[in-house]
Amino acid sequence: MQQHLPAADFGVATYGDFSGQYIDGKWSVGRDGQAVTDRNPFDDAVLAEISMASLADLDAAFAAAKSAQRDWARTTPSERANLFLRAMAILDARKDEVIDWIVQESGSTRIKANIEWGAVRAGMFEAATMPALAQGHIIAVDKPGKEARVYKTPVGVVGVISPWNFPFHLSNRSVAPAIALGNAVVLKPSSDTPITGGLLLAKIYEEAGLPPGVLNVVIGASSTIGDAFSRHPVPRVLTFTGSTPVGRHIARVAGESPLLKRLGLELGGNAPMVVLDDADLGKAVHAALIGRFIHQGQICMSTNRIIIDNKLYDRFVDAYTEAAKTLKYGDPNEPDTIVGPLCNDNQVRNVLNSIAEARTAGFRECLAGDVQHRVVPPHVFSEVTNASQFAQQEIFGPVAPLIRAEDEAQALAFANDTEFGLSSAVFTENEARGLAFARQIEAGMTHINDITIHDYPHVMFGGEKNSGLGRFNGKWAIDEFTTDHLITVQN
Repeated sequence: MQQHLPAADFGVATYGDFSGQYIDGKWSVGRDGQAVTDRNPFDDAVLAEISMASLADLDAAFAAAKSAQRDWARTTPSERANLFLRAMAILDARKDEVIDWIVQESGSTRIKANIEWGAVRAGMFEAATMPALAQGHIIAVDKPGKEARVYKTPVGVVGVISPWNFPFHLSNRSVAPAIALGNAVVLKPSSDTPITGGLLLAKIYEEAGLPPGVLNVVIGASSTIGDAFSRHPVPRVLTFTGSTPVGRHIARVAGESPLLKRLGLELGGNAPMVVLDDADLGKAVHAALIGRFIHQGQICMSTNRIIIDNKLYDRFVDAYTEAAKTLKYGDPNEPDTIVGPLCNDNQVRNVLNSIAEARTAGFRECLAGDVQHRVVPPHVFSEVTNASQFAQQEIFGPVAPLIRAEDEAQALAFANDTEFGLSSAVFTENEARGLAFARQIEAGMTHINDITIHDYPHVMFGGEKNSGLGRFNGKWAIDEFTTDHLITVQN
């Protein structure tokens, strides 16, 4: 539920001049000598020319964070909480502007951009509660006159590497709690979304009154500053959201740092949605439609495999295909568009390769369409085998594999037959049956009679197997971004 704040007039024109770095409270030109052209993925319109960060810029950002963090950690809980209340008011006042940036830079439809704006707002509100929730405790000790006290303190500096698919939210999901708990942050957003993934957040928090150096944003090529970011000796915690191969690489490089680091990794997914034989067909079809096609399937929790019991399979295929035909695709600026453009040409190539794999394997193509620049229409394939490369990969696009299971036991085996374990779902009219099934799924998150895509700021988020390490949100974020300090007292 959204919390409504008093209307505020910040008297500031729309944000502009996104052209470089944000380090130690200053907007500066990157010293790499190269620039990245930030383009709209739908029509290739140039949004900004951003000078890239050098290794010297990266060192300056971490030095600024380290210097600012001590004073920031000494601020009172209410000072930090009020920062986020002011940021929420700014977000409200600038809602249309922020949503426009998300649409223009990441190819989000307006439906998805509104969801992302709301997720950041909710995340800021949750962060406002965290300064008072970082609580220590006293432990009884088996010695007369002695007590053990555990103090919860900030870790210091946090490094955040964020992706391009939900850039505004997935950056803030680490930035907000880290700052709320007394840490300073250096954020490296994706080069595909440098503004919504980083610079836009910096503008909002700067306007809200965040002191210089507490948040720093570096825009740079991974080939130049990526490894140096992960092995840098300053940050004690690194969080990364992205693919499993890149997450593995970051973990290896971070292990080379002089300082041992705690890692929070949200990596790839291959979310199964299982439709048991007693499921409500209409609800299951609707959920599978949203879970697969929202934001063009470019979500780690996206419903990547739809596994249907044999008793419902043929009816499900027909209903799902007919429903998918009604989805509007194309210009993300139009309010009823469901499927917009993929983020970049590499994503288009990957998705088209997946479609080619399905055709080569002989799966039944129930729905197809012609690619229009970076817009890939919804595709549906039935009679897909769960063991196929097509089903086992994470398809980051609007392509739906429908898999037939002979019974509940086989459906469960199919659901777990993957290297990933992020999100999942099961549909059944019997809650006890659904709960028993859900507890056997090897994933960090399972939803009964709902879509696979959920991320609430106060509810645990994280995966198993090759889908990552650590947990985000709520009290789990407090644990990730603080450390426990034991102090004993002998009276």
